[in-house]
Amino acid sequence: MQSSNNAQVDPADNVTELGYVGIGVSDLAAWREYATAIAGMEARDGTAGGFQLRLDTWHHRIDIRHDTADDIRHVGWRVRDQDALDGMAQRLERAGMAFRRGTEEDCQERHVLGLLKLADPAGIDTEIFFGPEIENHRPFHPGRPLHGKFLTGEHGLGHCFLSQPDPDAAYAFYKLLGMRGGVEYIFDVPGGPPKKPVFMHCNRRQHTVSFGRGYQGKKRVNHLMFEYTSLDDLGRALDLVQEKGIPIVRRLGRHSNDGAVSFYFANPSGWVWELGWNGRDVPAQAEHYRGDYYGHQTDAKGFGL
Repeated sequence: MQSSNNAQVDPADNVTELGYVGIGVSDLAAWREYATAIAGMEARDGTAGGFQLRLDTWHHRIDIRHDTADDIRHVGWRVRDQDALDGMAQRLERAGMAFRRGTEEDCQERHVLGLLKLADPAGIDTEIFFGPEIENHRPFHPGRPLHGKFLTGEHGLGHCFLSQPDPDAAYAFYKLLGMRGGVEYIFDVPGGPPKKPVFMHCNRRQHTVSFGRGYQGKKRVNHLMFEYTSLDDLGRALDLVQEKGIPIVRRLGRHSNDGAVSFYFANPSGWVWELGWNGRDVPAQAEHYRGDYYGHQTDAKGFGL
């Protein structure tokens, strides 16, 4: 991986978590059922042409809008406060990165105090923000009964695996935002070069964004991962997916890098969500692997995994 120039970078300005995402979907009703009755998220109305999803006491973590692209619309990365946002703006300027400051209307739409808007090397709309609206007066009400909750807090929303045509450029971009990481798996491919996906982190969660050469699909996002605090909630989700006949893309297994027990299943827009449990924190030093503990066999092909 190529390194970006981090001269004059204040670590206090680094992004701290994956805060929110926006998704464009063609079938709002199917997505509402998928996210609430299966995953257990809470749906709330209030947006034109869509709805929002809560996983905790944030106003929302996922914004669902009607869009026939059936793809990710934006990704929001949090910084700690106004000073960090200003520091990030200066960092982007020094790097020659095009961006604009969000308007008051932009901030109201995202329910944050301030944000910057730019694009990553794949053209994915990227937002850097601070001060999300927290509704402590409005407890999280899951869309189906949960034994535990979603793991968020200092771990952030979860992780995203993005389709990046140029992994070196993506690595430099996300390193500029303050993330660390690198290649963690080497997968042999018959008749071709090995796949070496890159995983990067910005907090205790073992990885928050990932990408790699050979993982380019029809969508700008490969998958989103969300984590439960209870194994029973993961097991119930798997039961529901099977009962409803939703394609399981990768069977239940345990990853070597983040240690999470998880499975992957198709969403109504033709890409994948991963639900997991018991992921480990970032290790002190880099490691790499050639396979998982067990499981994660591919059942449904064509999803870019």
